[in-house]
Amino acid sequence: MLATVVEALLTDPSRGIMAPELIPLAAALKSMKRANSGITWIQQKHVTAFLQNLAVTPEITHESFDELPDSRTREYVRGLLTEHGVLPRRDELRIRYENWSAQALDRIRNPENRDIIRRYIRWHHLRRMNQMDEVTRGTFLRAKQQVTVAIDLLNWLTGHGTSLAGLTQTHLDLWQAEGPTTRRIAEHFLKWAIKAKAARAGLAIVPHRRGTSPKLDKSGQDEALNRVFHADGQVEARDQAAAILILVFGQQAENIARLTWDDVTVTEELVTIQLGTIQIALPDPLDAAWRELAANPGHNLTASHPNTNWVFRGTLPGRHIHPGHLTTRLSKLFSTRAARLGTLHELTKLAPVAIIAETLGYSPTTIERHATDSAAAYAQYIAAARTARQRL
Repeated sequence: MLATVVEALLTDPSRGIMAPELIPLAAALKSMKRANSGITWIQQKHVTAFLQNLAVTPEITHESFDELPDSRTREYVRGLLTEHGVLPRRDELRIRYENWSAQALDRIRNPENRDIIRRYIRWHHLRRMNQMDEVTRGTFLRAKQQVTVAIDLLNWLTGHGTSLAGLTQTHLDLWQAEGPTTRRIAEHFLKWAIKAKAARAGLAIVPHRRGTSPKLDKSGQDEALNRVFHADGQVEARDQAAAILILVFGQQAENIARLTWDDVTVTEELVTIQLGTIQIALPDPLDAAWRELAANPGHNLTASHPNTNWVFRGTLPGRHIHPGHLTTRLSKLFSTRAARLGTLHELTKLAPVAIIAETLGYSPTTIERHATDSAAAYAQYIAAARTARQRL
């Protein structure tokens, strides 16, 4: 039945034939291991309508896809065609950022400011993206956020009768005080503007005080690990494996999502994983979830991942899991940010900065900052202990 439905939907009724470009897609859909899932997906009205529109599209290219109505179905089918060799691979996040930034310019009230933001996008963000092999989701989201905050600042200046060139520290302090804490992100735009001579030198955003983010302490980490390992089958192996990397090795969700099976080695004797430049052995019971994940990687019953190498497969064809989706799943067990910061805080008490950075794939500067915070906390503990002894 699945084969019949696919043939009917992807055949151009005016010509009575299927476009050659769609034959690999039809073959992939018809060969799905779980036919019922395929039929359920295809028979949804919006999916049926999209495939019928695709069947009569004169030429199947990324450009012709871009002209179709924007939807999750469009991007899912585009991913399928890419995974099965019909469409060439392209950096989708870079394309999305270009489209988003073009629309963002419409939110700027002053034409002069519109030109400034256009330059900021082109010569700061897009130039950096063009130098990357593939734009990461973190880079994409940070670039959007930085431009959004920069537009907010420029529109605020317009509303107060001044320009970026006339921006003073008094303006900047007032703008920052009136709004949310995310306005501090404008420091990235401000540094660029000063370097580009679009704003006067010496201006500064009040920085975020480091060390103020909540951290999961050692007892909290132990409790979280206990929940991960003793959940009576309620926590999937994928979530257990990711939780281990956060609670034991302080990894960020974005880096976990990008892991491939080239980074992991599973043998009868040992499971190792490479986070930085060194292979790390996972002892029992840390290795159990990884062994199960290697045996049953998931998402292998559909046409979405025919040749994928991702450890944490996503719902979109050929893509890894969305880091935000991963943290949402783990939030039922613990706060991923607090856990990661707590882990790094504890690790810096156990080994030199250089070794931790090399092993976990962090920059030495980042680990040095955590080591400084850890030492400061320890110093406060010693001072408090001395005061308590003096009172006895």
